[in-house]
Amino acid sequence: MLKTVCAVLVAIATIAAGAAFAQTEQRGSTVSTVSPDVVKDLAPTGTLRAAINLGNSVLAQGTPQDPRGITVDLARELARRLGVPLAMTTYDAAGKVFEALKGGTWDIAFLAIEPVRAAEIAFTAPYVIIEGNYMVPADSPLRTPADVDRTGVRIAVAKGSAYDLYLSRTLKNATLVRAPAGPAAMDMFVADKLEAAAGVKQPIVAYAKSHPGLRVIEPRFMAIEQAMGTPKARYQGREAAPRYLRAFVEEMKASGFVADALKRSNQPDAAVAPSATN
Repeated sequence: MLKTVCAVLVAIATIAAGAAFAQTEQRGSTVSTVSPDVVKDLAPTGTLRAAINLGNSVLAQGTPQDPRGITVDLARELARRLGVPLAMTTYDAAGKVFEALKGGTWDIAFLAIEPVRAAEIAFTAPYVIIEGNYMVPADSPLRTPADVDRTGVRIAVAKGSAYDLYLSRTLKNATLVRAPAGPAAMDMFVADKLEAAAGVKQPIVAYAKSHPGLRVIEPRFMAIEQAMGTPKARYQGREAAPRYLRAFVEEMKASGFVADALKRSNQPDAAVAPSATN
């Protein structure tokens, strides 16, 4: 009798698991049922408008006409689940994405979590963690991140970038010199013979390799937590849409979507962020 009961329970569990798997496969997600209110909040124009930062080569590559990369993949998947068209606007710097928030031109963006930004953007937990590093002349006496924070040291940064905001809060002695975007900051560092440049590790490393006489300081000076975000002012206390976006990101990490997207875009040094703890 006991064996029969156990067999029945196993059969029921197997059928239930199979049904759940089939449902997940059919819907493509455990975050698949989207209420009309969430759709309206995330895409009030009927189109999901995504801001894509081509200034960060880890997150997006390609051209303004044909962007690609993990942020493009995430935007497309979110639009698919919401059942709305996707419109992407590209920018060449994260600071410009944040500035565009005032004009109400985007519904979702992909930015590093920073206190200044978090005052106006409802962020998810991070989906990717990348590194911020310094670049210096090869013969520079600066060897560690701590060495860089000295009086007389000028650091080239992209205006409004995550590392600009971070260094603005944390540096005690060094001076920041700002350029409109990352590539311009690196060029300014060389042309004006500044003592250091700060930036996302991957483009900094690539720039140093293509310019003899430069080197990258290890270790990093900061971890940059890249997240999805949506304008806070839109919701006025309504939490359903930000909550859905947070759940979406957690599923994208857990399902392997983020890891696969990083692999497709040839970003092996970027790390999938751990699951959120709350």
